[in-house]
Amino acid sequence: MMDYVNAFVSMLNGMSPYLLLGFFIAGLLHAFVPSAIYSRYLAGTGLRSVLTAAAFGIPLPLCSCGVLPTAVALRRSGASRAASTSFLIATPQTGVDSIAATYSMMGLPFAILRPVAALVTSLLGGLAVGHWERKGALGDVKNDANYEFSELPKGLWNKVVETFKYGFFDMMQSIGRWLLLGLVIATLITVLLPDDFFSTYARWPLLNMFIIVLVAVPMYVCATGSIPIAAALMLKGMSPGCALVLLMAGPAANVASMFVVNNAFGRKATIVYLLSIIGGAIGFGVLVDYWPGLRELFVNALPTHVMHHHMHVSWFNTLCSIALIGMIVVALGAKYWKSYQIKRNKTVAMKEFKVKGMMCAHCKANVEKGLAALPGVEKVTVDLAKGTALVEGSIPDQLIIDCIEDLGYQYEP
Repeated sequence: MMDYVNAFVSMLNGMSPYLLLGFFIAGLLHAFVPSAIYSRYLAGTGLRSVLTAAAFGIPLPLCSCGVLPTAVALRRSGASRAASTSFLIATPQTGVDSIAATYSMMGLPFAILRPVAALVTSLLGGLAVGHWERKGALGDVKNDANYEFSELPKGLWNKVVETFKYGFFDMMQSIGRWLLLGLVIATLITVLLPDDFFSTYARWPLLNMFIIVLVAVPMYVCATGSIPIAAALMLKGMSPGCALVLLMAGPAANVASMFVVNNAFGRKATIVYLLSIIGGAIGFGVLVDYWPGLRELFVNALPTHVMHHHMHVSWFNTLCSIALIGMIVVALGAKYWKSYQIKRNKTVAMKEFKVKGMMCAHCKANVEKGLAALPGVEKVTVDLAKGTALVEGSIPDQLIIDCIEDLGYQYEP
């Protein structure tokens, strides 16, 4: 048992200061940077719009489900499918929080290459979609929903409060459980997997990459939660190129995102979106594993605390770990307590709709705002934990279902 505890605490202590810094920067971006700016410069289909979309998306701490409403909103606010696709590919692969955490657990080369790889893959995907978009070959998709970005809080004090609320509460609710799950899986891998497991297949790293893609693309894992898993697998003999494939392909897509992209952008754009993610991940993985000297550089850059699993006794790291776990417990506790309160206070007049594809606070807020704007709706309560929306008011069910689907989610009867 102590082996599991030591491995978990070592990883947590190594990551926690950087995670807290990343969450704080995420809060600053949310509270101080107007969201509407993201759609102002993204109407074109050429390099400028695609590059701008990628540059906007890379630092944002949005996961592959949280980015979907934002990307759909960009599209419906006038952004081209090329720019929206670029944003959609770049954003979930990395963010200020995951860059900091990557540096803490996997070293500087990985921390630099992750955003570079996200930029290149998003440019390739966006430009490919832009090429077909200019030729009118992507087909028509529904694009008649109205969406307005939320306004920033007014006043410096309100912005500061929103910074901490979003960074250390809302973000914790969004990715806290995935981060903890990633650490638990990494701990199990570290202790249970034989040290020579991946070295047995070291002669076929390309085969390993394809296997990782087949597993990672359909599943949901956030950019930060994938880091301890990749680090633990590298310690068991996985090549750095294969680890990079996991870091890129895992966060960039999942089954829910594929359905939403297909509905919002069209089938051909969805194919380009997936091919860009898969091709980019394998391409960069091959580059790292086969370019002379790169493989050794990435392996040697693994931080000492990850390579040797020794306990960190630094009081600062310990305090950061305690603070991080405390914030996650409080945020998740509030999330599930609210779910309990919603169930207890549900009135007879409320209609319940199951919504597929909601996985984070961004999804919840998007559905609540969209349904609340419908004429005749008096009250909307979204239960993220159960994936349901409770709607009270005199409005036909079909209008609510149409709104859910227009927002980029799926209604389940």
